[in-house]
Amino acid sequence: MTDLQAILDGIHTELSPRIGEGKVADYIPELAKVDPKQFGMAIATVDGDVYSVGDAAIPFSIQSISKVFMLTLALGKVGESLWKRVGREPSGSTFNSIVQLEREEGIPRNPFINAGAIAVSDVVLAGHEPREAIGELLRFVRYVADDETISIDDRVARSETQTGFRNFALANFMRAYGNIHHPVEHVLGVYFHQCALSMSCQQLAKAGLYLAARGSNPITGHSVVSPKRARRINALMLTCGHYDGSGDFAYHVGLPGKSGVGGGILAVAPGIGSIAVWSPGLNKVGNSQLGAVALEMLAARTGWSVFGD
Repeated sequence: MTDLQAILDGIHTELSPRIGEGKVADYIPELAKVDPKQFGMAIATVDGDVYSVGDAAIPFSIQSISKVFMLTLALGKVGESLWKRVGREPSGSTFNSIVQLEREEGIPRNPFINAGAIAVSDVVLAGHEPREAIGELLRFVRYVADDETISIDDRVARSETQTGFRNFALANFMRAYGNIHHPVEHVLGVYFHQCALSMSCQQLAKAGLYLAARGSNPITGHSVVSPKRARRINALMLTCGHYDGSGDFAYHVGLPGKSGVGGGILAVAPGIGSIAVWSPGLNKVGNSQLGAVALEMLAARTGWSVFGD
């Protein structure tokens, strides 16, 4: 049996001199205030064990990692018809590109770039007030993490609302093509609040377990999605989860993953467990610089890559 705690401790020790590398997401004022000298990592296994190291109990803004949970909700709501409104291909462009959206007539390339996630939020909003849709997401994340203390950081949500001009542009653009059905400010209200979800590595690793365990939470025994749907969400995370750094992440780490500009990454080792890592400093494509390095080290030391060890 692999000693996961020893592996985590080893990664932490090796990376300690580098903690603080990268650049925090300063275009969101609340995120610009985050101390970059933090690093946490947690693994939740399908057997019910949780291993962690460093700042793994400190909540941070999960940002785009929330798109995985919203995608799960949207698929639960409308099933495969979701793919009429959002594609499933890697974008190869920055996560907030508007050029591609114009060329493809308002259909975003995948659910993990901003435009795609905004369209997904529009789907989840159907039949709800924005407050209810946000509540539905919060209930869902608390359910999969088995943790009622998870909350949304209103300061971050406000900060994003005040500075999210490009997201307003993306949403209005899609609305012009008929791919956003609700008032843009309602859809973005949901989107900014989902991105402001605040979770620790330990909570996030537990929340991702259903993707590692064929759609069920092995700790609570609750079925979340079908095995087929869990597999498909993992496939999208592998191909599209790191924006235009997705191919590089698959090459180096070999696990489905989703990053966020808060410096977090959720990764899934199917059949084994789910991993969350957080280090606020980002690389040039907006992914956690040390987080990606730590996951590459973990995959190498455990042989967990989906492509074989």
